[in-house]
Amino acid sequence: MIITPTFHRLSPHRFTPSQLGGFARTLALALVSLAGLSGLASAATHELAPAAAPWTPTTLRTTLAALPQGHAQAGKKVHDELFCASCHGANGVAPTQNWPHLAGQKAAYTAKMMLDYQDARRLEGKRAELMHDIAVMLSPQQIADVAAFYEAQTPAVGDGTPRPNITLGAQDVGAATLVRKGDPARLITPCASCHGVAGQGGKREASALAGQNPLYFVRTMLDFQNGTRHNDSVKGMRSFAKKLSRSEIGALATYYADLPAGQAK
Repeated sequence: MIITPTFHRLSPHRFTPSQLGGFARTLALALVSLAGLSGLASAATHELAPAAAPWTPTTLRTTLAALPQGHAQAGKKVHDELFCASCHGANGVAPTQNWPHLAGQKAAYTAKMMLDYQDARRLEGKRAELMHDIAVMLSPQQIADVAAFYEAQTPAVGDGTPRPNITLGAQDVGAATLVRKGDPARLITPCASCHGVAGQGGKREASALAGQNPLYFVRTMLDFQNGTRHNDSVKGMRSFAKKLSRSEIGALATYYADLPAGQAK
């Protein structure tokens, strides 16, 4: 069930649509701000909540296959009613550097993330705790619908977010090489083997990366690298990230942020 705010003792005809929209935006921003405060009672609840069992390739495949068919128009309604635009933008392109772009993201990946948030498999920080609070309100149909909505949007191109200021070291491998060839000396497989040559994403948890917010990309890779995030079903991203230098991660973030959707560099 979707929970929407009710303004008691207020006569709707006294407010314009823009005023009501302002109330909604204010409420959404207040929720985001509260989620970032430390010492809240809700944070203690999250810490005590047991996570679901880790995925296996079989359980992930069967769970995603069991989700109902998603409908983008119904997903837009979920997106609107839960104020998702306050963090992820009206069409899935985040207005700030703090959140990922979801426009053009693979529906299966978005659905998996919502299930991970819902079941506390992914709970690596205050942002994830906020997403957990949202995800637990969603039915399987709503998860499938909102995932379909984001997949139908146009991926971000030239979003204007700052790129990491990095200098590759003598032992570092360039981003284009990591994407296409990997690094056999370190047993690093090419990024393209899972995420596609054009960063378009692959099956199940292989996300689309073209046009992604570079700050979010770097934070995600560092979370996998230090074990803060551990919801990859076969530890693939954790293993990959641990072998990369900080400069290589920054170079990959820039590579994908500047990679137009559907086109290979």
